[in-house]
Amino acid sequence: MIHSLPALQWLAVPLAGSGGGSNILILVAIILALGVAAQVLGDAFRMPSVLFLIIAGILVGPEGLGIVTYAKLEPALRTIVGISVAIIVFEGAFHLKVEKLREAPSATLLMVTLGAAISFVGTTVAVELLLHPGWGISATTGALLVATGPTVITPVLSVVPVRDRVGALLETEGIVNDVTAAILAVVIFEVFVGQESHAGDFFIAFVERLSVGIVVGLITAGVLWALFTQIDLGSGWTPRNARLMTLAGAVLAFASADFISTEAGVAAVAMAGILLGNLDLPFEQEIEEFKGDVTLIVLSFVFISLAALIEFSVLVEIGLAGLLVVLIVALVLRPLLVMLSTVGGRFTIQERAFISLVGPRGIIPASVATLFAIRLRNNPELAATGSYGADVLAGTVFLAIMLTVIFQAGLARQIAKKLNVIPMRVLIIGGGRVGLALAERLDERGENVVLLEEDEEKIDELRAEGYTVREGDGTDLEFLESSGAANAKIVVAATGDDDTNLLVAQLARSKFDAETVISRVNQPENVDAFRELDVKTVSASMATAWAIDNTIERPALSNWMNELGRSGDVQEIEVTDESLEGRTISELDEELPNGCILALVSRGDVNEIPDPDDEIRCGDHLTVLGRTEDVRTALKMLHPHD
Repeated sequence: MIHSLPALQWLAVPLAGSGGGSNILILVAIILALGVAAQVLGDAFRMPSVLFLIIAGILVGPEGLGIVTYAKLEPALRTIVGISVAIIVFEGAFHLKVEKLREAPSATLLMVTLGAAISFVGTTVAVELLLHPGWGISATTGALLVATGPTVITPVLSVVPVRDRVGALLETEGIVNDVTAAILAVVIFEVFVGQESHAGDFFIAFVERLSVGIVVGLITAGVLWALFTQIDLGSGWTPRNARLMTLAGAVLAFASADFISTEAGVAAVAMAGILLGNLDLPFEQEIEEFKGDVTLIVLSFVFISLAALIEFSVLVEIGLAGLLVVLIVALVLRPLLVMLSTVGGRFTIQERAFISLVGPRGIIPASVATLFAIRLRNNPELAATGSYGADVLAGTVFLAIMLTVIFQAGLARQIAKKLNVIPMRVLIIGGGRVGLALAERLDERGENVVLLEEDEEKIDELRAEGYTVREGDGTDLEFLESSGAANAKIVVAATGDDDTNLLVAQLARSKFDAETVISRVNQPENVDAFRELDVKTVSASMATAWAIDNTIERPALSNWMNELGRSGDVQEIEVTDESLEGRTISELDEELPNGCILALVSRGDVNEIPDPDDEIRCGDHLTVLGRTEDVRTALKMLHPHD
């Protein structure tokens, strides 16, 4: 059994190296400044800051200016990275909300179980067969590269507004795998690298660490919960004190568990984070914000330290084999696990392809790989493993992070556009018969539909059908905002109560400035009140009358209209492409698919069936009618940059 330095011993490591404490202080200041700059650039370019942190690390590392090197950081690096791992895992676990898991699609469970297993086994085998570092290092690398992580996924989703169910799956996968991959990696590292390769030894070590971690995590969460909720200190409980106590509790849980059983600290902070994140603590929002800021700081140390550990000679040593491992992880294992995990679900093939191509690695692989690489290089008990194991571990993880962040996170928007998975966001307030029927039609057309409903029974039914549902009052301003009303192109008030619908319409129009607001009106005499707000209305009684009249007078058209979005479709699009300016209807008709026609041209308030010689102008609205797939093809042709 090989033991690492317990966390409490790490804290006693002197910060002063051979160059003195002042040198360490300067290096810390440089890393902090670079970390802040990376965060600013990440926000400015709307990309994961991980990319800029890696670039910064290379720039000041041994292959760049040589300011930050392993030799200079070594006396303090183990302490810094150990505490960083604790904070990062705790922060990820704190965001693992039970409510979020309920909103996530059912495929998420398969992604974090079957999918994680495929990733782990496949990566382990690939590393061992191609790089031959030994099964201990291979399995450790395989466990680390299971994690995607919310800090690299969230920036992607902020610039790629995919359907909520796609975003929920990616975010939940990242949060869950962040925690589980960290625990799995530390156990594998301790057991296999420690020459405890027997199944019984592995199982005992796993249960020991997990049990110690769970107990310490439970105690930590219980103590903090009791302090925050059961003890009255009057004005002593301020947001600042709550934030500091939570941070201190996370670090103490990590150190205590690690002291009792080596590497049990990760399980402890994970358990404490999950419990505290779901206990409805006072000042929860302030705690989250503070933890986020602290995490950004420790991220700087982790990623820049990882870059400082990497020399180009290491990357050359693992060479094409290391690159091939990353390609297998990103282009073979990732698509395989996504396709198997989402089979039979409501995801389109394009959405499944997008999820397959967007799985960037980030925080956990970098932080834990850095921690292990340090131990492999410095602990005499691990000499048998050799520095090659450290090079393979750090080098493979570094390559995986760098390439997936650049090509998967950096090109995510282009990938989404190519696959046509950026839909129109529609917010429907009211999940009754009308709301559900509308959601079904829009969902079949590929739009991003979010239903807001208060009735728990209806919510369970809607979620069972695979729809994205938020539980709450649709007339509550904060609930609308948290549900994404500010980003919704269309807001539909579809409840059976006109007063509720009117209030929803007022909020959508005045507070969120939605492009289109549509309301169901149950009493015809209330229509004028909605129209004064510039809200489009659909009268339930009039719509029913029109539908009956169409069935009587135009049965064929009525039946076809009922199939809109399935076998047939009607879509309207605004002409914005200047290359269409001046072209005639007949010229466009020749290029459109045979299964559709230009049925209507709207210019201002004038709507006309087009003449073959009519010329198109920018700003015209064209109505395309025909078979569903042909209409979609026509829309891409008429609006190629959408």
